[in-house]
Amino acid sequence: MIEFREVSKRFADGTLAVDGFSLQIPPHSTTVLVGSSGSGKTTLLRMINRMVDPTEGTVEIDGEDIATVEPVKLRRRIGYVMQNSGLLPHRRVIDNIATVPRLTGVPKAAAHERALELMDVVGLDRSLARRYPNQLSGGQQQRVGVARGLAVDPNILLMDEPFGAVDPIVRAELQQEVLRLQRELGKTIVFVTHDIDEAFLLGDRIVLLETGGRIVQTGTAEEILAEPANDFVAEFVGAARGKRALHEERIGDRTVLVDGLGQPAGVLDSEGGSEAGG
Repeated sequence: MIEFREVSKRFADGTLAVDGFSLQIPPHSTTVLVGSSGSGKTTLLRMINRMVDPTEGTVEIDGEDIATVEPVKLRRRIGYVMQNSGLLPHRRVIDNIATVPRLTGVPKAAAHERALELMDVVGLDRSLARRYPNQLSGGQQQRVGVARGLAVDPNILLMDEPFGAVDPIVRAELQQEVLRLQRELGKTIVFVTHDIDEAFLLGDRIVLLETGGRIVQTGTAEEILAEPANDFVAEFVGAARGKRALHEERIGDRTVLVDGLGQPAGVLDSEGGSEAGG
């Protein structure tokens, strides 16, 4: 379990990014921190692996104050996936994935074998192992980033807006990969996004933040949609103004579900169920 205890962060320029944040993150599930810019979500995520240290308060992992753990040692046992993958451009795919195992003393042959296994896990063809990052598509690069994050079999996987830079089709594919991986591996995932639809799709638990890391509401997607805590939440999740209210429209011989913004959300099959959803 990850626990934040009255955590605050004030940067050198005086910016108060997080103010008195407390939260318990349960193991073996996906917790999504969601909010607009300035809500402190990335700062909070980076406190978990000590890329950012709090000004006040403590962060604990399984009861251990991580301030007592050497930062590099801590990071090598926590997976981290970022936007734009953060791959080393001069190293081949197989070596990018094997980076942390090699740093922790795993022999090259064993690290490479593990890297190839992880390529299978994240849906990458092994034929890409000898390519460089610039020879891959954006979606492939992000899959390499996920494989690298899993390379030391961490209990905790941090994902900082990992799919924000890819196109919507690839993003949807990668989101499904995260769901599949979590079903199979059962990691403790902390996922940061500004996209409420992504949060609702991926999160077992959603933590909705306002400026300064103030928690406005936590819960499942269903709980938040059913009972928004206030007008801010209702507006943010699209419950206000009927954005998520669906109605049927007949197009040709198909019945299409359309949301309050006029966007198609799915198609009803002949049995009355939804074939696809947005």
